[in-house]
Amino acid sequence: MTKTAVVTAGTAGIGLETALGLAAAGFSVTVVGRNADRGAQAVDRINATNPARPARFLPADLGSLDQVRALADRIAAEHAASGEPLTVLVNNVGAMFPERRTLDGIEASFVVNHLSPYLLTELLLPTLTAGAPSRIVNVTSSAVGLAKRTFDTVEPPGGYYGFHWYGRAKLANLAYTLDLATRLDGAGVSVFAADPGGAATDMTNGSLTDPNVVSPALRLLWPLVRRKFERSTSGPASLAARPSIVAATDDTLAGRTGIVIGAQAHPVTPLRAATGARIAQDVRRLSERHAPLTVS
Repeated sequence: MTKTAVVTAGTAGIGLETALGLAAAGFSVTVVGRNADRGAQAVDRINATNPARPARFLPADLGSLDQVRALADRIAAEHAASGEPLTVLVNNVGAMFPERRTLDGIEASFVVNHLSPYLLTELLLPTLTAGAPSRIVNVTSSAVGLAKRTFDTVEPPGGYYGFHWYGRAKLANLAYTLDLATRLDGAGVSVFAADPGGAATDMTNGSLTDPNVVSPALRLLWPLVRRKFERSTSGPASLAARPSIVAATDDTLAGRTGIVIGAQAHPVTPLRAATGARIAQDVRRLSERHAPLTVS
């Protein structure tokens, strides 16, 4: 039976390298992105890796929750019609914004880094469950360690600092990921988080050179902070994709769930804050409020 995978933000960078790795492992891969030209180029590269399992591109702006819903509907309908299982979903999408902006009235980093993958995952759960054993891989970040850890609202009080808001949205998604693993335990759907550790990608190129992306306290140490950013984003995307590929394909993970695959592509202890029941509950409440599974 054909193994199938969906990789969001899969037309370049870490997402494309993840798609290439899955194709090499025998998957028929669907990559999701906004740009049709980049999508076509990605499909050509993937097909050169595994011509026996043709890839395809699906267009969607993952910053639009309406488009996420339409994407989920299409994927679910196609798998229902073909009878092929959806074996792996890799939520690779991520973005950091140097200045505050909103998408559909919601702070953009929280939309792209949490609500979008949350909504796509929840809407595809029936398809993933029907195709079990299957896997969900949510891409996380070491930036979760510097995030504010309260989720009473989408945005915490205080000034906007892009790196910290990115980390906070990724923390929300990590807490959701671990909570989802518990919720789906026994359903045949394994849930993993994968930390790429950083790479030179469209998201990191230029976005970490402005001291305004970090809090005033870290700006006082900006030369050190900037050097750390430069080191952490200097590696190749192919190396950064390894944790996602391992989470999606490694046979030793079969039947296991709720595991974080670290930047060295082996399991690591998750950030303690992401394992707390209170944070998981608050994140779930915010998610259900701002990204409802059904719309009237």
